[in-house]
Amino acid sequence: MIKEILDEAKDKVKKLSEEFRKDISKFRTGRASVSILDGIMVEYYGTPTPINQVATLSVPDANLIVIQPWDPNIINDIEKVIRSSNIDMNPISDGKVIKLPIPPLDEQRRLDIIKTLKMYTEERKTTARNVRREYRELIKTMKEEKEISEDEEKRAYDDLQKIIDDGVKNLEKIEKEKEKHIMED
Repeated sequence: MIKEILDEAKDKVKKLSEEFRKDISKFRTGRASVSILDGIMVEYYGTPTPINQVATLSVPDANLIVIQPWDPNIINDIEKVIRSSNIDMNPISDGKVIKLPIPPLDEQRRLDIIKTLKMYTEERKTTARNVRREYRELIKTMKEEKEISEDEEKRAYDDLQKIIDDGVKNLEKIEKEKEKHIMED
């Protein structure tokens, strides 16, 4: 029973790291990447739809993203949602395609991105600590209901702490990699 609980906690922490990596992949590094547009939704026949499901996205060079809507009627809607999103980019349209130039990052912008990255990291660490609290309660309940001994409880707490520590180290490693990437580009 304890093994299942610990495996479940480990899975949650692993998922947390994967989601964190995915979330910070959207952080702009000065290079064009269609992942910058992930999560931006455009109204298409009354339904919020991801841009990549209503247009072809391409990266012809390191400083440009080209968005070619399949339905030219939504070109203005796509422009509006990009402008109103928090990606700090200004789309340029010729009526058929939207060009999204990627401005080079200045030092201040890089530092702002890193500050946001650190905030994201702290939020995920807090989530990991909440996982620890949740599973400590489960273990404690098992001990109170005499399903496990005091020694098993202590061992389970130690194993759980190791899982959380490893998860936090992984989050910090991902953060450092992204920080290095932001400062180098």
